[in-house]
Amino acid sequence: MANLAPRIIILSLLLLSGCATLPEGTRRSEQDPWERYNRAMYQFNDSVDQAVLRPVAKGYRAVTPDAVEHGISNFFNNLSYPIVIVNQFLQGDLLDGLRDTGRFAVNTVLGLGGIFDPASRMGLEANNEDFGQTLGAWGVPAGPYFVLPFLGPSTVRDTAGTYADSEINPMFEYFEEPDRYYLLALQVVDLRAQLLDLDSQLRSTYDPYAFMRDAYLQRREYLVNDGNVQQQDYYDDIYDDFEEFEDPVDEEAGEPGVPGDDSQQPDDESDESIPEDASGKN
Repeated sequence: MANLAPRIIILSLLLLSGCATLPEGTRRSEQDPWERYNRAMYQFNDSVDQAVLRPVAKGYRAVTPDAVEHGISNFFNNLSYPIVIVNQFLQGDLLDGLRDTGRFAVNTVLGLGGIFDPASRMGLEANNEDFGQTLGAWGVPAGPYFVLPFLGPSTVRDTAGTYADSEINPMFEYFEEPDRYYLLALQVVDLRAQLLDLDSQLRSTYDPYAFMRDAYLQRREYLVNDGNVQQQDYYDDIYDDFEEFEDPVDEEAGEPGVPGDDSQQPDDESDESIPEDASGKN
């Protein structure tokens, strides 16, 4: 592992020095000032995924019974749950921290190490917290969007959070080599298998990179704010644009039936203007 980090850094710098072209008509995002680098890294990660991860995940899903696959997912979720608990307390959510501690204890003991999830049936629903969200709760801005080698979408804040979370991950604390790496590989394959159903949706978009970036940033904002995200401004902008589109038509054409005239004619005068043979009435 000690020799892996320098190689990743060198690879990142090589990709950064290259020129990743932007799709025609692409409008730069203020949250993505390093877009050329990020697109290059996205293409690299996608190539690794298509060559290795996706085929392995498809094989894993094909040979693993659904019940076993579900149990494996539960196990890894429970194994990493102390990260959620620690960050609940760091954010000052004492009640949720105690509740999540109870959830972890129930699933670890009664759920046979987390393979089963009796805590959810007891009303102790799972939460999603990490140190990136904790930094956001403390007022640290997200910073620029940043695609990590192999790990994928992130931001500067979430990258620091990922490192901090890895320091308290029980997988690295309680499992020795090489078992630790076997478990980590299984966790990556299991997670990729869960995302297989989204592949067709991603590939059908005009710009998969932009779709992935925007989806990630929106989800992180939702998580950091515990779902309290204001979306009214977005819809207000749409309505404003729609009104600007309609107003010139009314000003130039006037009211229906009286082109170019601001005054409204009486109904009886409008009827008299219709030729007798066309109206069919005297």
